[in-house]
Parts: sequence; structure tokens; C-alpha cells
Amino acid sequence: MSNSLYETLGLTSSASESEIKKAYRKLARQYHPDVNKDAGAEDKFKEVNAAYEVLSDKEKRAKYDQFGDQMFGGQNFHDFARGQGSNVDLDDILRNIFGGGGASGGFSGGGFQGSPFGGGGFNQHRQQPVNLDIEANVVVPFSVAVLGGKHSVSMQGESFDIKIPAGIKTGEKMRVRGKGKQAQGRSGDLYLKIDVAPSQDYTREGDNLVKVFDAPLVAALFGGKVAVETLEKEITLKVPQNTKNGQRFRVKEMGVKNRKTSQRGDLYLKANIVLPKVDDLDDDLKELMQTKLPQE
Repeated sequence: MSNSLYETLGLTSSASESEIKKAYRKLARQYHPDVNKDAGAEDKFKEVNAAYEVLSDKEKRAKYDQFGDQMFGGQNFHDFARGQGSNVDLDDILRNIFGGGGASGGFSGGGFQGSPFGGGGFNQHRQQPVNLDIEANVVVPFSVAVLGGKHSVSMQGESFDIKIPAGIKTGEKMRVRGKGKQAQGRSGDLYLKIDVAPSQDYTREGDNLVKVFDAPLVAALFGGKVAVETLEKEITLKVPQNTKNGQRFRVKEMGVKNRKTSQRGDLYLKANIVLPKVDDLDDDLKELMQTKLPQE
């Protein structure tokens, strides 16, 4: 009794379920029309699918093991199917043999319900694959965008942390594997478009950062040290004599990391000279200032 369906997959009738699945995957990839453009590849792909349709289903396999190719009039399945004409759907043939017509019981409904490729019958390769990816926007805090770190997002009722690389900019995209939609045992990916939240304290100029700091009048006139809080730590800035309002001071490599070169930009601190309230000054000092300060 011929067993052409086993032979199609290069197996014997004693093959295990895992061996059947492994053989099917290998041959389906080999003969898939999108990959193999040789003449006859499409027919071979259909034949491989037909074999798997039967042998992956316990009830249908049991019937085939009992009757073999006698179910196809003694022909192997491929020859039998070709004899039905070119317009016949091979799904319908199997449905008639294992379902409502021919041998009784078991199979009802079409398609490859057990296929590991999650397909829908012999015309599977003509269908567009289901897109399980998701695109979304996410707003990232300014400090996290500059320094990098974890950021929590919520998607499809699930909250999880993503790792933000240091130096990311608005408009860049991130791929989060396995966080897209799920179907047929597969998971798509999540593609996030980044929006960096603005900062009240900092302005970004390429890879450089600019921050305004308050400098007391006495430090601006006579020089001194001013404590300045940065994104990473508090630093002490030496302010020279005669510092002008708006004057900028460079702090090397405390800016934004360039993701291509891995080099950091600089931090520029812009002086805002804070004038004391006249009412808070000593009367003698006010009189002296009015007399001695330049009028022009």
C-alpha cells in the first residue's frame, strides 16, 4: 500500500509528530513560491502542504494510515489532484475525502488548522502576512533623553520599562521587540517615535546644552564662586571679575552624548546677574553708590 504523503515529506509511516513538523517546515521554505521561482515549485509547495494537512491531524492521519493512497484511487495525491483539473482547490479535495464525502467523520472546515505557519490552505502563499507591529508616539523626559535610562510606557493594557539611549532626539524611532500585537503564536514589535519633553532650565543646541544661572552682583563685579545645579550633579563655577549679563561659560563634556561618535557635547552656563533690592541696602552704601557709580 503506497504512502505518497509520507514520501512527499521524505518520511516513513513511523515518523513522530515533531519529525513531521520539522520536515514540513524545511520543505515549505524550500518550495515557497516567493522564494523558489523554479518551474513546478508551486505545485510542489501545494503537495507538501497537502501532506502536512493530513499527517498533522491525528484523525486524518489515522484514516490515511489505514487506507493509504487507496483513498485517492490508488494514485499518489499529487497525480490524483492533477487529474481533477487545474481549477480545483486542493482544500476542497481533502475536505471531500476526509469530511462530508468519502470516508466518514473527522475533518470539517477548510484550511491548515494545524500548520505551524498559521496559514489558510493551499493558497496560503498568495495571502499577505498579517502585520502584528504597532507604531506609537512616546514623550520622554528631557533628562532621560540626555542621560539615558529607563522610561515606563503603557501599551495594550500592559505597562513595561524601555531603555532610552543617552542622546536620543525628537523624531528618532525605537524598536521594542515582542511588544506588538499577538496572533497565531507570533508577536509583533512596537515601534516608538520619540518626542523629547521641553525643559524649563535647559536649551539644546545640537550636542550642547545651555542653562541660565543666577550670579549675585558682588560675584559679577569682584569675582567669586557660584554653585550651579546640573542634570548630573552640583558644580562650583568660578565667576571672574566684571562678568557681564548674558556672558556664557563653558563646562566641557557635560552636554549631550552624540550617538554616532559617542562623544559628549559641552554645557554652557549663561549668567543672569541678580541685582539686590535698593530698599535692602544700607543707607550709607546707597549714598556712596549714588555718588561713586558711573552715570554712563
